[in-house]
Amino acid sequence: MKRTSLLLIFASALMMSACNGKKNSDKKQEEKEEKQNTEVKIEQKADTPVIPASSQPEKKQKMVEIITDFGTMKVRLYDETPLHRDNFLKLANEGFYDGLLFHRVIRNFMIQGGDPNSKNAGPDAQLGGGGPGYTIPAEFNPALYHKKGALAAARMGDQVNPQKASSGSQFYIVQGSVMDEQKLGMMTAQSGVKYSPEQIQAYTTIGGTPFLDGQYTVFGEVVEGLDVIDKIAAVQTRPGDRPVQDVKMTIRVVKK
Repeated sequence: MKRTSLLLIFASALMMSACNGKKNSDKKQEEKEEKQNTEVKIEQKADTPVIPASSQPEKKQKMVEIITDFGTMKVRLYDETPLHRDNFLKLANEGFYDGLLFHRVIRNFMIQGGDPNSKNAGPDAQLGGGGPGYTIPAEFNPALYHKKGALAAARMGDQVNPQKASSGSQFYIVQGSVMDEQKLGMMTAQSGVKYSPEQIQAYTTIGGTPFLDGQYTVFGEVVEGLDVIDKIAAVQTRPGDRPVQDVKMTIRVVKK
């Protein structure tokens, strides 16, 4: 299967941290190397069908628990992203995620899972290409952003996915890092994305990955168990960012 990696707009952040005295060629090489280390990879066919809005179930419970050996994360799903919310609830209710792995983990960036091929996968299996056979239309909302604990949908890169449609099952949870206001201001100058006082407060205290805003659909957030993200992000990984010891998940819908 052809490998396609997600571009995470990390080049801007790297350019800001480069020394003024470096040549442009040095900056470009540094950006290229760093970007390769911080891609959220997903492999799937470019012609996967889009799940239509009419096939979505009616509104259900909006809280889920992601249970791991490192603890449980309680996640609130946003009403502002109903397609992603309802799809995630549907898959969780079906047991789709049970036994799957967080197959790609990058410290100070994110933890990614949701590939059905990761269930019972051997240590040398190439993961990141599975899904339910459909994509979901992007549901961007400026008020929903990549603070620490944000739940967002992985997707294929812009070259084969200009609509930025989301994977039908693969997701990532942000760990990120703490930013300062100066760096956020430089990001605004580079990208044109303006951060609200609430966003600035979050990015300069708990941290996140602001360079992903407007590029991937954020559809929920961890409201309990932020420490679990840190524990998973700290595990030892092998080349390709897969944990040496499998990190399995079980997802349960919280009943009210």
